[in-house]
Amino acid sequence: MQRSRWVVFVQTLTGIERMGKRMKILVTGGAGFIGSNYIMYMLKKYPDYKIVNLDKLTYAGNLDNLSDVEENINYTFVKGDIADATLVDDLIKDVDVVINFAAETHVDRSISDPADFIKTDVYGTYVLLEAAMRHEIDRFIQISTDEVYGDAGEEPSKEDAPLMPRSPYAASKAGADRLAFSFWATYKTPVVITRCSNNYGSNQYPEKMIPLFVTNALEDKPLPVYGNGKNTRDWIFVEDHCHAIDIILHSDGIEGEVFNIGSGIEKSIIEIAEMILNMLGKSDDLIEFVKDRPGHVIRHAVNTEKIRSVLGWQPLIDFKTGMESTIKWYKENVEWWRRIKSGDYLEYYKKMYENR
Repeated sequence: MQRSRWVVFVQTLTGIERMGKRMKILVTGGAGFIGSNYIMYMLKKYPDYKIVNLDKLTYAGNLDNLSDVEENINYTFVKGDIADATLVDDLIKDVDVVINFAAETHVDRSISDPADFIKTDVYGTYVLLEAAMRHEIDRFIQISTDEVYGDAGEEPSKEDAPLMPRSPYAASKAGADRLAFSFWATYKTPVVITRCSNNYGSNQYPEKMIPLFVTNALEDKPLPVYGNGKNTRDWIFVEDHCHAIDIILHSDGIEGEVFNIGSGIEKSIIEIAEMILNMLGKSDDLIEFVKDRPGHVIRHAVNTEKIRSVLGWQPLIDFKTGMESTIKWYKENVEWWRRIKSGDYLEYYKKMYENR
C-alpha cells in the first residue's frame, strides 16, 4: 500500500473477527436498491455473518429484492422506522456494526415534499447514532452521497471540498453526514462516512433515471430527458459500491474519515439515453426533452484518490459491461418492475412529466 498525503491505515481484520466472533450487522434500508444489493453481496461472501435488515418499506422498499435470502438462517428482516428510538435501541444493543443506508433518496420528490427527507435522513440518523454511542458498537458506517457537494465545477470533488447541497434531499444527506462526523468528534463513536456517486444495477426503483429509461424503452414509451440532457454524473455499478463498503467495514484505524466512492466514468443524461436505446435496438425518436428540474446540478463527480491510495479499492466493472448487465436484468424481470409501475407510481409519473 503506497504512502500518500493521508495517514496510511492498515487494512486488517476487525477486533471482533480477531476474537473469532461472527460479525452481526444491522443494515438499515436494506430492502432498497443499494441496501438489498449489499445484503446479497455480504451473505454470499461471508456466509457466517448475521445480518438484521431494518426497513420501513416505503414505496421504494421491496422485499422481493431479497427473495433469494429470505430463508437464510443468518438473515432477519424487521419492519420499522429508524426514527423509532425504542425499536432502534433494542436492535443495536445486539449488533456489532451499523450500516445506515436508510434514507428518502429521490431529488425530485424532495423538491415537492421535503418533510419526510428531514425526518428520515437527519432525525433518523440521529436516533441511530445515539443508540450506537450508548451501546458502544464497533463501527458505524454512514452512507452519504456526492450530492452533498453540489456542482463539482471543473474538478471532481475531494473529501475536504465545501458542502453546497442544491436540493432538500442533498441538504438532508449533508446534515446527516455532518451529524455522524460530530458523534466521532464529540463522543468518539467509531463513525466512517462514505460519499458515493450515482449507482446503477439490478433492483433499482424505476423512478431513477437508468431504470426509468430502460423500462420505458422496453415499453416503447418516451424517455424524459431534463433540459438539454448535457448534465453529467459519475456512474458506478452497485456491486463496486458494495465492495468498497466491505473494505471500509474490514479496515482498522479509519474512524472519523470520509471516503469518496466513484468510478471516474462520467456520462451525460443524453449519452445514457442514446446508449440504452442503442442496446435495446430502439429509435432515438423515443427521447423526449422536458422542462429541467429546479436546482439541477450540472456535474456530479468525485475524486477517489483517497480510497484507492489508503484502502486499495478500485472499481472492477466498466460502464458498458455494467449497463449490459443492468439492461439484461430488467429484460428478465419484467414482472418485478411492471408491478411497481402501476397505481401510485402512475400518478406520480403523470405529476412529474405530463405537463413538462
